[in-house]
Amino acid sequence: MGQKIRVIILLLILATVVQQTWLEKSSLSWKDNFYVAVYPVNVDNSSKVSDYLRTLTRDDFEPVAEYFASEAEPYHLGLRRPIEVQLGAQVTDIPPAPPNDGSALSTIVWSLKFRYFAWRHSPKVNVKPAIRLYLLYYDPVTNPRLSHSTALNKGRIGRVNLFGDSSYAKQNLVILSHELLHTLNATDKYDLATSMPIYPDGFAEPDKSPRYPQSLAELMGGRVPISENKAEIPKSLKRTLIGEKTAREIGWLK
Repeated sequence: MGQKIRVIILLLILATVVQQTWLEKSSLSWKDNFYVAVYPVNVDNSSKVSDYLRTLTRDDFEPVAEYFASEAEPYHLGLRRPIEVQLGAQVTDIPPAPPNDGSALSTIVWSLKFRYFAWRHSPKVNVKPAIRLYLLYYDPVTNPRLSHSTALNKGRIGRVNLFGDSSYAKQNLVILSHELLHTLNATDKYDLATSMPIYPDGFAEPDKSPRYPQSLAELMGGRVPISENKAEIPKSLKRTLIGEKTAREIGWLK
């Protein structure tokens, strides 16, 4: 009897995974827009960051929705606003950090822990979100360098490291949008060792002559290539675009 129960439980888990995978793939047909919930987290319990988070409103994230609307226009999706961003309540707990060793087993365990965290820490917003991003805000004075953010397309959740200071607001939206695309199957298009965009897919203007300097960053390339060995972090979404390979990965281009 015990063995039969275990088999039934495993079959139910498998059916759930298969169903979710099917739903995630079918939703990339873009018949409907994606609602995104962003949940601020004061990682350091900093009073300065706390003051900043109290100023946040939905309007602070509106440029993300406008950006995706603008970038989607050439692909004729038939959606005026493919992405809608909702600001949720602050979350006091910190989502689990990805493993340092990068082993497959550790990554799987972390993924399950993160998905369980998201299930438990999803304050209600007006519309049930398809994507949940946990915005981990740091004080730039005590944490001048941010570690890499991480997002999963399975479960469509993200752990986004940002600076809790108004002077970084526009740059924060670049990072947020990059991770949002990861939840929609987009891949990184930069060298993990050097952070340099990979030619041609990581370049906003791959056909430009001369190739350098570029004037924009491909969003998943992460930086604006200035020379063969130098690239700059874009200061706002206005200095980025979504390239053809990324558009194909997220279902905008067939």
